[in-house]
Amino acid sequence: MLAVPVDARKGLQFGRILAADPEEKMALFLSEADVKPLLTMPLALAAVEEAHVELALGRATDVPRQRTRLPQTTLHLLQGALPKRDIIGYKAYTSSRSGVRFLIHLYQASTGVLQAVFEADLIGMMRTAAASGVATRGLARADAQVAGVFGAGWQAEGHLEALLAVRPLRKIKVFARRADRLADFCSRMTERLGIEVVAARSAEDTVRDSDIVSTVTTASTPLFQADWLATGTHLNGAGSNALIRQEIGEDVIKRCDVIVVDSIETAVREAGDLQPLLEKGRLQPRQLIELGDLLCGRRTGRAQAEEITLFESQGMAIQDLALAARLLEQARATGRGIELPYGGR
Repeated sequence: MLAVPVDARKGLQFGRILAADPEEKMALFLSEADVKPLLTMPLALAAVEEAHVELALGRATDVPRQRTRLPQTTLHLLQGALPKRDIIGYKAYTSSRSGVRFLIHLYQASTGVLQAVFEADLIGMMRTAAASGVATRGLARADAQVAGVFGAGWQAEGHLEALLAVRPLRKIKVFARRADRLADFCSRMTERLGIEVVAARSAEDTVRDSDIVSTVTTASTPLFQADWLATGTHLNGAGSNALIRQEIGEDVIKRCDVIVVDSIETAVREAGDLQPLLEKGRLQPRQLIELGDLLCGRRTGRAQAEEITLFESQGMAIQDLALAARLLEQARATGRGIELPYGGR
């Protein structure tokens, strides 16, 4: 029988991957179950804020989402790098009738060595919510107490938690198409968050007398009317990350004094809420403010209590990568994850 030579660098012997040095770190696979006990909203808020500040300071790279489409399935790819944390990587996910599946690949930027692969449904939900949370912290009135939220799905769960983390809310009104699902959602979130989460009677009831209004749906037509908004309201549009989606109508956007986006380049490409006005020339890209510039103080957000502000979220790779990097540190410290038979040092 032929012997398989030992590769001193990789520790490859008899078809097995062995650590040549006990101090060497192999790449990890982290499942949703591994991630769940480590991932908190404060961690997500800190990661997203850092990512946007780094981008604004020219110390990060983000490539807008690319899509490969087939009749049955679409592949979505987001890429980026955060040199401060020595990471580069991408999130890839597929969407089809059978569902959506997310994976993040995290590499060490200085060496190109794979560090970890994550199942990333929970990471994506929490970083999406955290982006709205960071924007709400910078744009909503400090005395905001009531929020109205459209959507009672998986994404909305994190969204409510993010809003409560940045503003001392006393009540959240939620509206969704399915009454049975809505009732269950409100009951669960009331118990989980410890504040009053109630089912709104209608779309108008969701918006009326709300200091913050958020949309977390897959709607293709606007969800509410501009004249339902009170002055001083802050809006979060979290679901319109494709041109076929629209949650917030032209009439509402025309009332907004400040429009903040996570990335102007991405927003111009795929913000379904903004696209109609951009196409008509009634909104110019230079009027948009990037979240990082707001956080750095380069641009002004809310200047007066009466202003209506809007944050449009499309999602960025650096948000995922910044959060994944923190989770990897915690996973290694707590012994979570499975070593992969490839990658690593």
